[in-house]
Amino acid sequence: MNTRPAFPRARQRRGYLESVAGLAALFALWWLASHYQWVSKVFLPTPEATLASLLQGLNLTAPDVPGELAGFTASTVQRMLLGWLLASLAGMALGALIGISAWARAWIQPTLEFVRPLPASAVLPLAISIFGLSPGMVLFVVAFGAMWPVLLATIHGFASVEPRLREVAGALQMSRAAFIWKVGLPSAMPDILAGMRLSMTVSLIVSVVGEMIASQSGLGQGILLAARAFRASDLFAGIVLLGAIGFVSNALLALAEQRLLRWQRP
Repeated sequence: MNTRPAFPRARQRRGYLESVAGLAALFALWWLASHYQWVSKVFLPTPEATLASLLQGLNLTAPDVPGELAGFTASTVQRMLLGWLLASLAGMALGALIGISAWARAWIQPTLEFVRPLPASAVLPLAISIFGLSPGMVLFVVAFGAMWPVLLATIHGFASVEPRLREVAGALQMSRAAFIWKVGLPSAMPDILAGMRLSMTVSLIVSVVGEMIASQSGLGQGILLAARAFRASDLFAGIVLLGAIGFVSNALLALAEQRLLRWQRP
């Protein structure tokens, strides 16, 4: 009887258990540090206080009482997703056009390498001067910061297309658009999906930073206001929500990646 497929599943279960154990150890350390006053409760609330603030902020304890965290979370998620979609579309379109042409890569690659290291926060003054302190400004910065992982991954994916496939496409006299859609895109899809997962993380980070700087409604603004008012439990509730958003979005993208790349598995 063949038992080889059981080994990857066993390693996967072991990895899950190790992750859960690490998370439990972190919460235990948090509980001890807060309850035994290793750190003042002004700066480190107890897990119970954080959970209470989280439930209250999400309207889970008193549905009739409006909670700020629910509105902040919705604003941040909407801004993150919209910026990520814009960044993904722009990154794939530009990456396909650049990656398919060796001439374009030779001319544009140095410019990309010059602009890519710029942090998204560095373009905030420029974005403010163009859009003002508006939601559009934050959206522009989010899309700018999140575009680069998708753009560079798409360029690499299209540049790495098997040369024989290019020869076959040339022999069949395929147009550039047909080559991109039928040959280049499927070949580059693993790189593109990996870039999109990284882009989602970047869009969440830049959304929070933009909300803090531009005073836009969202978890970034909520965390900043809680820190200024020394409301440690509200601050940690916002941080927990940010972690949950990042975890759920990455898990959903990983699931979508597995389904879209089923054809790669033997």
